[in-house]
Amino acid sequence: MSPIVKRKREKFHLPSKYLLLILTFLCVVMMGITFTTDYLGGTLSVVTGYIIVPFQDGITSIGTWISNRSEELGQLKEVLAKNKDLQQRVDDLTVQMTELQQEKYELNNLRELYQLDEQYAQYEKVGARIIGKDSGNWFHSFIIDKGSDDGIVEDMNVIAGGGLVGRVSNVGPNWAKVTSIIDDNSNVSGMILATSDNLIVSGDLELMNSGVIKFEQLVDSANQVKEGDKIVTSKISDKYLPGILIGYISDMQIDSNNLTKSGQLTTAVDFEHLEEVLVIKQLKQSVAE
Repeated sequence: MSPIVKRKREKFHLPSKYLLLILTFLCVVMMGITFTTDYLGGTLSVVTGYIIVPFQDGITSIGTWISNRSEELGQLKEVLAKNKDLQQRVDDLTVQMTELQQEKYELNNLRELYQLDEQYAQYEKVGARIIGKDSGNWFHSFIIDKGSDDGIVEDMNVIAGGGLVGRVSNVGPNWAKVTSIIDDNSNVSGMILATSDNLIVSGDLELMNSGVIKFEQLVDSANQVKEGDKIVTSKISDKYLPGILIGYISDMQIDSNNLTKSGQLTTAVDFEHLEEVLVIKQLKQSVAE
């Protein structure tokens, strides 16, 4: 080895005491760094514990509340949609029920008219619907949807429900006016069905408010007439066909002349609820002839 290389190696030789000094310095520096880091770490941990953690907890709580409200809102929308659907179904069922009730009511009316038609099968009849009436609760005067174009003429008898309604008093091409037996100006020659005793049935709207009208001039010499007896149109009536039920005796008393009786009768027809009627197309004059 040359003397020059040997001198270079001797030049970079570090004595042990210096190496120990350097290592000691490095240890002191490392200890300072460690102490500083621990101190800052503790301080940051304290700061985090007092500020960051509560803030984070608050954010978490808000997020949870928003999530729950969103879920509840979704459920509420679903319930509202179902409720709307159910309400629509209830409305549809209500309409259907109303229609069924109306159809049932009309069917009952038609059944009554059919039975009445069978009861007076000897007469030709035409059905008609009431399209108008005079003021008041009672059908004492009303308009039907059949007229001269349908063969309707004045004085044709009109029936419904259980018996006599009245007669046609005025006629147009496609309408007719009916005056009922309860009208104040109405007088019908009647007869007690059980005894054939004659009487006069007079309309009285004031009495009709109590559900009855009056009769008078009943000759009951045999004293056989009693409450509940049927009153029908008599054979001597000039405008009404014979044998049509008018009503039932509800009250009766002897007149002051001690020769005749008068009283009240309950009509066979409900004059507060009329919708359809039957018009008998034969006139009393033509039947008599």
